[in-house]
Amino acid sequence: MMRAVDIDKLRVEPGGKFKLKQRRADDTLGVAKSHALKAMPHHVEKLAALHDLLYAEHKRALLIVLQGMDASGKDGTIKHVMSGVNPQGCTVTSFKEPSTEELEHDFLWRIHKAVPEKGAIGIFNRSQYEDVLIARVHKLAPREAIEKRYAQINEFEKILSLNGVHILKFFLHMSSEEQRRRFDARLADSRKNWKASPSDYKERAFWDQYQEAYENVLEKCSTKAAPWYAIPSDYKWFRNHAVAEIIVNTMESFEMHYPKVDKAKDRGIQ
Repeated sequence: MMRAVDIDKLRVEPGGKFKLKQRRADDTLGVAKSHALKAMPHHVEKLAALHDLLYAEHKRALLIVLQGMDASGKDGTIKHVMSGVNPQGCTVTSFKEPSTEELEHDFLWRIHKAVPEKGAIGIFNRSQYEDVLIARVHKLAPREAIEKRYAQINEFEKILSLNGVHILKFFLHMSSEEQRRRFDARLADSRKNWKASPSDYKERAFWDQYQEAYENVLEKCSTKAAPWYAIPSDYKWFRNHAVAEIIVNTMESFEMHYPKVDKAKDRGIQ
Protein backbone atom coordinates (compact mmCIF):
# COMPACT_ATOMS: atom_id res chain seq x y z
CA MET A 1 0.00 0.00 0.00
CA MET A 2 1.31 3.45 -0.91
CA ARG A 3 2.48 5.46 2.09
CA ALA A 4 0.73 8.78 2.57
CA VAL A 5 2.51 11.92 3.73
CA ASP A 6 2.25 12.58 7.47
CA ILE A 7 0.68 16.00 7.02
CA ASP A 8 0.77 16.82 10.74
CA LYS A 9 4.58 16.78 10.60
CA LEU A 10 4.55 19.46 7.92
CA ARG A 11 2.00 21.77 9.53
CA VAL A 12 3.36 24.65 11.59
CA GLU A 13 1.36 24.63 14.79
CA PRO A 14 -0.13 28.02 15.76
CA GLY A 15 1.46 29.73 18.72
CA GLY A 16 4.57 27.54 18.88
CA LYS A 17 8.24 28.21 18.33
CA PHE A 18 9.62 27.31 14.91
CA LYS A 19 13.22 26.80 13.83
CA LEU A 20 14.12 25.90 10.26
CA LYS A 21 17.30 24.17 11.41
CA GLN A 22 15.09 21.58 13.09
CA ARG A 23 13.44 20.78 9.74
CA ARG A 24 15.56 18.97 7.18
CA ALA A 25 15.13 20.39 3.69
CA ASP A 26 15.90 16.96 2.21
CA ASP A 27 13.43 15.06 4.41
CA THR A 28 10.95 12.75 2.65
CA LEU A 29 9.14 11.52 5.79
CA GLY A 30 9.75 7.93 4.73
CA VAL A 31 8.00 8.30 1.37
CA ALA A 32 9.85 6.57 -1.47
CA LYS A 33 10.40 8.39 -4.75
CA SER A 34 8.82 5.54 -6.72
CA HIS A 35 5.66 5.77 -4.62
CA ALA A 36 5.46 9.55 -4.94
CA LEU A 37 5.87 9.46 -8.73
CA LYS A 38 3.22 6.75 -8.98
CA ALA A 39 0.80 8.72 -6.82
CA MET A 40 1.23 12.05 -8.63
CA PRO A 41 -1.04 11.32 -11.64
CA HIS A 42 -3.78 10.21 -9.22
CA HIS A 43 -3.40 13.44 -7.23
CA VAL A 44 -3.60 15.53 -10.41
CA GLU A 45 -6.71 13.67 -11.57
CA LYS A 46 -8.35 13.92 -8.15
CA LEU A 47 -7.58 17.62 -7.88
CA ALA A 48 -9.17 18.23 -11.27
CA ALA A 49 -12.35 16.47 -10.15
CA LEU A 50 -12.44 18.38 -6.85
CA HIS A 51 -11.91 21.65 -8.69
CA ASP A 52 -14.89 20.83 -10.89
CA LEU A 53 -16.96 20.29 -7.75
CA LEU A 54 -15.71 23.54 -6.22
CA TYR A 55 -16.68 25.44 -9.35
CA ALA A 56 -20.11 23.82 -9.62
CA GLU A 57 -21.02 24.16 -5.95
CA HIS A 58 -19.87 27.80 -5.94
CA LYS A 59 -19.92 28.18 -2.16
CA ARG A 60 -16.28 28.85 -1.35
CA ALA A 61 -12.86 29.63 -2.83
CA LEU A 62 -9.43 28.14 -2.27
CA LEU A 63 -6.38 30.37 -1.95
CA ILE A 64 -2.97 28.71 -2.20
CA VAL A 65 0.03 30.76 -1.09
CA LEU A 66 3.53 29.73 -2.21
CA GLN A 67 6.59 31.27 -0.59
CA GLY A 68 10.23 30.27 -0.62
CA MET A 69 13.73 31.34 -1.50
CA ASP A 70 14.65 31.85 -5.16
CA ALA A 71 14.75 28.49 -6.99
CA SER A 72 12.80 26.69 -4.25
CA GLY A 73 10.25 25.62 -6.86
CA LYS A 74 7.23 27.90 -6.72
CA ASP A 75 6.81 27.85 -10.50
CA GLY A 76 7.54 24.13 -10.67
CA THR A 77 4.98 23.34 -7.99
CA ILE A 78 2.29 25.21 -9.92
CA LYS A 79 3.28 23.50 -13.18
CA HIS A 80 3.21 19.95 -11.82
CA VAL A 81 0.55 20.02 -9.09
CA MET A 82 -2.02 22.15 -10.90
CA SER A 83 -1.54 20.64 -14.36
CA GLY A 84 -5.03 19.11 -14.44
CA VAL A 85 -6.97 22.12 -13.18
CA ASN A 86 -9.34 23.91 -15.56
CA PRO A 87 -7.75 27.31 -16.34
CA GLN A 88 -11.22 28.91 -16.44
CA GLY A 89 -11.55 28.52 -12.69
CA CYS A 90 -7.98 29.14 -11.62
CA THR A 91 -5.82 32.27 -11.39
CA VAL A 92 -2.11 32.66 -10.69
CA THR A 93 -0.84 35.98 -9.38
CA SER A 94 2.86 36.76 -9.01
CA PHE A 95 3.62 39.61 -6.64
CA LYS A 96 6.76 41.43 -7.64
CA GLU A 97 8.08 44.85 -6.67
CA PRO A 98 5.07 47.14 -6.01
CA SER A 99 4.11 49.62 -8.72
CA THR A 100 3.80 53.35 -8.09
CA GLU A 101 0.02 52.97 -7.84
CA GLU A 102 0.31 50.09 -5.37
CA LEU A 103 2.70 52.06 -3.17
CA GLU A 104 0.04 54.76 -2.88
CA HIS A 105 -2.20 52.30 -1.00
CA ASP A 106 -1.84 50.10 2.05
CA PHE A 107 0.33 47.02 1.54
CA LEU A 108 -2.67 44.66 1.41
CA TRP A 109 -4.54 46.60 -1.29
CA ARG A 110 -2.98 44.77 -4.23
CA ILE A 111 -3.38 41.45 -2.43
CA HIS A 112 -7.10 41.78 -1.80
CA LYS A 113 -7.75 42.53 -5.46
CA ALA A 114 -6.29 39.15 -6.42
CA VAL A 115 -8.25 36.99 -3.95
CA PRO A 116 -10.17 34.29 -5.86
CA GLU A 117 -13.94 34.45 -6.23
CA LYS A 118 -16.30 31.70 -5.05
CA GLY A 119 -15.86 28.51 -7.02
CA ALA A 120 -12.29 29.34 -8.00
CA ILE A 121 -8.76 28.44 -6.98
CA GLY A 122 -6.32 31.32 -6.62
CA ILE A 123 -2.57 30.80 -6.41
CA PHE A 124 -0.21 33.43 -5.06
CA ASN A 125 3.37 33.07 -6.30
CA ARG A 126 4.82 35.19 -3.50
CA SER A 127 2.24 37.13 -1.56
CA GLN A 128 1.41 39.58 1.23
CA TYR A 129 4.36 38.07 3.09
CA GLU A 130 6.88 39.85 0.87
CA ASP A 131 6.14 42.92 2.99
CA VAL A 132 7.49 41.21 6.11
CA LEU A 133 10.30 39.33 4.35
CA ILE A 134 12.11 41.56 1.85
CA ALA A 135 11.08 44.65 3.79
CA ARG A 136 12.61 43.18 6.96
CA VAL A 137 15.82 41.85 5.40
CA HIS A 138 16.57 45.01 3.40
CA LYS A 139 15.13 47.43 5.96
CA LEU A 140 12.63 48.92 3.50
CA ALA A 141 10.27 49.85 6.32
CA PRO A 142 10.72 50.68 10.01
CA ARG A 143 10.89 47.59 12.26
CA GLU A 144 7.85 48.86 14.21
CA ALA A 145 5.76 48.98 11.01
CA ILE A 146 6.85 45.50 10.02
CA GLU A 147 5.96 44.10 13.45
CA LYS A 148 2.43 45.51 13.11
CA ARG A 149 2.00 43.87 9.72
CA TYR A 150 2.03 40.33 11.16
CA ALA A 151 -1.17 41.02 13.09
CA GLN A 152 -2.68 42.87 10.12
CA ILE A 153 -2.01 39.91 7.83
CA ASN A 154 -3.55 37.50 10.36
CA GLU A 155 -6.65 39.67 10.63
CA PHE A 156 -6.89 39.96 6.84
CA GLU A 157 -6.68 36.18 6.42
CA LYS A 158 -9.26 35.67 9.17
CA ILE A 159 -11.68 37.98 7.35
CA LEU A 160 -11.16 36.03 4.12
CA SER A 161 -11.74 32.75 5.94
CA LEU A 162 -14.97 34.00 7.51
CA ASN A 163 -16.14 34.93 4.03
CA GLY A 164 -15.63 31.53 2.44
CA VAL A 165 -12.00 31.70 1.31
CA HIS A 166 -10.07 28.65 2.51
CA ILE A 167 -6.35 29.40 2.74
CA LEU A 168 -3.39 27.01 2.43
CA LYS A 169 0.12 28.44 2.79
CA PHE A 170 3.21 26.53 1.72
CA PHE A 171 6.77 27.48 2.57
CA LEU A 172 9.08 25.59 0.22
CA HIS A 173 12.02 24.83 2.50
CA MET A 174 15.26 24.48 0.54
CA SER A 175 18.86 24.25 1.72
CA SER A 176 21.49 26.80 0.74
CA GLU A 177 23.51 24.06 -0.95
CA GLU A 178 20.56 22.99 -3.09
CA GLN A 179 19.88 26.58 -4.10
CA ARG A 180 23.47 26.91 -5.29
CA ARG A 181 23.16 23.69 -7.32
CA ARG A 182 19.95 24.93 -8.96
CA PHE A 183 21.44 28.33 -9.76
CA ASP A 184 24.47 26.68 -11.36
CA ALA A 185 22.21 24.27 -13.29
CA ARG A 186 20.31 27.23 -14.72
CA LEU A 187 23.51 28.74 -16.06
CA ALA A 188 24.53 25.43 -17.61
CA ASP A 189 21.21 24.85 -19.39
CA SER A 190 20.53 27.02 -22.45
CA ARG A 191 16.80 26.47 -21.96
CA LYS A 192 16.90 27.86 -18.43
CA ASN A 193 19.74 30.34 -18.20
CA TRP A 194 17.36 33.17 -19.07
CA LYS A 195 16.10 32.70 -15.50
CA ALA A 196 19.54 33.43 -14.04
CA SER A 197 20.19 36.88 -12.65
CA PRO A 198 23.14 38.49 -10.88
CA SER A 199 20.72 39.62 -8.18
CA ASP A 200 19.98 35.97 -7.37
CA TYR A 201 23.57 35.44 -6.32
CA LYS A 202 23.69 38.76 -4.46
CA GLU A 203 20.65 37.78 -2.41
CA ARG A 204 22.46 34.62 -1.27
CA ALA A 205 24.56 36.89 0.94
CA PHE A 206 21.40 37.49 2.98
CA TRP A 207 20.53 33.79 3.38
CA ASP A 208 20.67 33.79 7.19
CA GLN A 209 18.61 36.97 7.42
CA TYR A 210 15.94 35.48 5.16
CA GLN A 211 15.84 32.29 7.23
CA GLU A 212 15.25 34.36 10.35
CA ALA A 213 12.57 36.40 8.58
CA TYR A 214 10.78 33.22 7.47
CA GLU A 215 10.92 31.79 10.98
CA ASN A 216 9.16 34.93 12.21
CA VAL A 217 6.48 34.58 9.54
CA LEU A 218 5.85 30.91 10.26
CA GLU A 219 5.74 31.46 14.02
CA LYS A 220 3.53 34.53 14.00
CA CYS A 221 1.26 33.84 11.03
CA SER A 222 0.35 30.15 11.16
CA THR A 223 -3.21 30.19 12.39
CA LYS A 224 -6.15 27.82 12.53
CA ALA A 225 -7.84 29.84 9.78
CA ALA A 226 -4.74 29.93 7.58
CA PRO A 227 -2.08 27.35 8.51
CA TRP A 228 1.46 27.30 7.20
CA TYR A 229 3.03 24.08 5.94
CA ALA A 230 6.84 23.83 5.80
CA ILE A 231 7.51 21.57 2.81
CA PRO A 232 10.98 19.98 2.48
CA SER A 233 11.90 20.96 -1.07
CA ASP A 234 15.41 19.76 -1.84
CA TYR A 235 13.75 16.87 -3.65
CA LYS A 236 11.32 18.23 -6.22
CA TRP A 237 9.39 14.97 -6.40
CA PHE A 238 8.66 15.06 -2.66
CA ARG A 239 7.76 18.75 -2.75
CA ASN A 240 5.17 18.19 -5.48
CA HIS A 241 3.81 15.05 -3.83
CA ALA A 242 3.40 16.66 -0.40
CA VAL A 243 1.76 19.85 -1.71
CA ALA A 244 -0.63 17.88 -3.93
CA GLU A 245 -1.64 15.54 -1.13
CA ILE A 246 -2.34 18.40 1.28
CA ILE A 247 -4.46 20.24 -1.29
CA VAL A 248 -6.44 17.10 -2.18
CA ASN A 249 -7.01 16.15 1.46
CA THR A 250 -8.12 19.69 2.28
CA MET A 251 -10.57 19.88 -0.61
CA GLU A 252 -11.99 16.45 0.23
CA SER A 253 -12.72 17.75 3.73
CA PHE A 254 -15.09 20.33 2.20
CA GLU A 255 -17.54 17.48 1.51
CA MET A 256 -18.77 19.20 -1.62
CA HIS A 257 -21.76 18.13 -3.73
CA TYR A 258 -23.00 19.01 -7.17
CA PRO A 259 -26.06 21.28 -7.03
CA LYS A 260 -29.38 19.48 -7.39
CA VAL A 261 -31.40 20.68 -10.35
CA ASP A 262 -35.10 20.23 -10.98
CA LYS A 263 -34.84 18.62 -14.40
CA ALA A 264 -38.43 19.45 -15.40
CA LYS A 265 -38.03 23.12 -14.48
CA ASP A 266 -34.60 23.25 -16.07
CA ARG A 267 -36.07 22.07 -19.39
CA GLY A 268 -38.88 24.61 -19.21
CA ILE A 269 -41.51 21.93 -18.54
CA GLN A 270 -44.37 23.20 -16.41
